[in-house]
Amino acid sequence: MGTAAVEVENVVKRYGRAPATAAVDGLSFRAAHGAVTALLGPNGAGKTTTVEMCEGFRCADNGRLRVLGLDPVADAGALKPRVGVMPQSQSAGVPTGARAGEWLRLMAAFHHDPIPPQLLLERLGLRSVATTAFRRLSGGQQQRLSLAAAVIGRPELVFLDEPTAGLDPQARRAAWDLVAELRDAGVGVVLTTHHMDEAERLADHVVIIDRGRVVAAGTIDELTAPHQELRFRATPGLDTAGLMATLPDGCGVEEAPSGTYTVTAPAPATLVSTVSDWCADNGILPAELGVRRRTLEEVFLEMTGRELRDG
Repeated sequence: MGTAAVEVENVVKRYGRAPATAAVDGLSFRAAHGAVTALLGPNGAGKTTTVEMCEGFRCADNGRLRVLGLDPVADAGALKPRVGVMPQSQSAGVPTGARAGEWLRLMAAFHHDPIPPQLLLERLGLRSVATTAFRRLSGGQQQRLSLAAAVIGRPELVFLDEPTAGLDPQARRAAWDLVAELRDAGVGVVLTTHHMDEAERLADHVVIIDRGRVVAAGTIDELTAPHQELRFRATPGLDTAGLMATLPDGCGVEEAPSGTYTVTAPAPATLVSTVSDWCADNGILPAELGVRRRTLEEVFLEMTGRELRDG
């Protein structure tokens, strides 16, 4: 696979006194150059701690971390010009009195070939607030300014921690377009998000984390392809056991709600014809019969559970 933009191998990070709580517990994944890697997980799963270790803001207790082939803590000076960071807290490091345009011009001054600040202000809908103090910006405007500051130096790799949290639909689309352009330009992007549609739209590779460990990883197709369903409507109370008997091993049949039938299968290539033949043999006329792929959100909930979490 060659050298990845980010390599995380068996990383552990604990907090508190003994017995310490493991926020990250043997985590391993890789993020490629020129690709968007989405880290997904419930609140408290360890996503932000992982990103902060990759950014060099926290030290791992155990394991190995490499960012652009370097140690993010020991080689922080060499990495800073090459890596963009958008923290979860948009006020981190920004003086409350700094004006939006002024802040971007300062960020640009730290880089050899920055994106022109005015271009980013225009692109992210901030031109009208360029002379407005940071504390007077709305939450969404602060979020967009933080995104602009993360990419202004034309980084090789950028970390975006929940980049569209609190943004309206138009601003989300603008942020998505910018992330897609970064990837197309060869920039590696590692982002965390709670928006499954965002991950489906942007991610080349998805890593689902729960309780500090990877519970699933792969492309969107790889994660959702094994989870396909055939659904149809018919008279309530069909003989689902009889239908099950005609299906290959590993299939399931459920009626919920009444009169709506869901057939799950690991490989549904012949499922439509099998179900159609069974219905015809039993004098049943199915309605709205079709195969659907389960969404990333459904896979996410299956892997991490449906219960509410604190935090």
